[in-house]
Amino acid sequence: MPVKPTPKEEEYFARKEFERKKRLEEEKHREMKAVEKKRLKELHHMSCPKCGMGLIEMDYKHIKIDKCSECGGIWLDHGELEEVLNLEQSFISKFFNVFK
Repeated sequence: MPVKPTPKEEEYFARKEFERKKRLEEEKHREMKAVEKKRLKELHHMSCPKCGMGLIEMDYKHIKIDKCSECGGIWLDHGELEEVLNLEQSFISKFFNVFK
């Protein structure tokens, strides 16, 4: 004769099953998010944020700067503005002295 589980046992197994399904769903969402992030990166890599045309990498005093082939916009990667400012410190200070 089969033994019927108690309500507490049923609740325990239902909770465990829910947690397992939730964990699987979260993992699926993480994977989907990673795939989407990779797709967007490939889609937009070296494209101008303003007009969408291709960017050409230029060397400015050993700093790689991206220039749009269509609109002429200049785009800097993380940290490149600080590098340019360090190189051009005298120019920047002269520029801001005009406003003092």
